[in-house]
Amino acid sequence: MDHALIQHLEKRFAQSLPGVEAQIKMAPPGRHTSSPDQGSYHLACVLAFLFPKNKQWHISFIHRTSHHPNDKHAGQISFPGGKMCDLDQSLLSCALRETHEEIGVPGDHITVLGGLSPLYIPVSQFLVHPFVGYSLEYPGFQLQKEEVQQVLEVPLEQLFHPGTKKKGEIQISYGVMSGVPYYQVHQFPLWGATAMIVSELEHMMEGLFPL
Repeated sequence: MDHALIQHLEKRFAQSLPGVEAQIKMAPPGRHTSSPDQGSYHLACVLAFLFPKNKQWHISFIHRTSHHPNDKHAGQISFPGGKMCDLDQSLLSCALRETHEEIGVPGDHITVLGGLSPLYIPVSQFLVHPFVGYSLEYPGFQLQKEEVQQVLEVPLEQLFHPGTKKKGEIQISYGVMSGVPYYQVHQFPLWGATAMIVSELEHMMEGLFPL
């Protein structure tokens, strides 16, 4: 397996992050990267997990179940992750715990490269801290079926191909949102906060894939 991508990311994480300028490129219409008021939000953490398959680097997303009425992100495509709890010793430990619970990959099987820029999600009042990690071996995914319908294994070369980025209508709980930028992931639109995080990761990989 070619380690050039990992070496590139290690060097890139030693520099400043692309931040809001990269995130906003995949933001829904009217979406601003504002910071929440102190004490008015919940902390959540997610993991962009990279792994080899068929001699290519892939990234994992989850298709969330749609039967939780209180989950404002039900049915969407996202990274494994979730709300920080009292047992978590750090933001990173939350991301690794949630990844283990949702897709069955233990934290000691993951090498963490670093954290991306935090992103506030107004609709659910979560301040999300994204991390990037990898494994040098293909993981044995085990789904937490109450929350995860399936794991989507996407080659990075495919995800970051210019033809994967689209703009169109997205069905949401109260109607249809038009002019939404998204990544086409298999048959699903990957949009919103997850797309904004992916956009920053894409810019972290500048030079490896065409932007």
